[in-house]
Amino acid sequence: QVQLVESGGGLVQPGGSLRLSCAASGYSLEPYQIGWFRQTPGKEREGISCIISGDGTTVYADSVKGRFTISRDNAKNSLYLEMNDLKPEDTAVYYCAADLSRVRWERPCQEYEFDYWGQGTQVTVSS
Repeated sequence: QVQLVESGGGLVQPGGSLRLSCAASGYSLEPYQIGWFRQTPGKEREGISCIISGDGTTVYADSVKGRFTISRDNAKNSLYLEMNDLKPEDTAVYYCAADLSRVRWERPCQEYEFDYWGQGTQVTVSS
């Protein structure tokens, strides 16, 4: 059983930066697809960035590409999301997730592919 715990959320001004962390326990995340998603009230949870299993390819949503960076620390079994140049539209609850299926999805980083989720951490971007 994989357990995921996010941390690092909070209130930040537009243009600021924030670093989210996701600590995993139960299984090593290294062989699996892992990623970050976010959700605001009234909207579906959307994929922000993922690390694809196998070759370690990273993908980003167009809305965050160039501003956010996903990374992992295998020794700490943790996932990170560095967020720069934050905008009010980035306000959301951010979730980390793991896909333990080992399926080679045709279109990775989709919500339905992930079985394990953290509780989420709130990020609010406001002046």
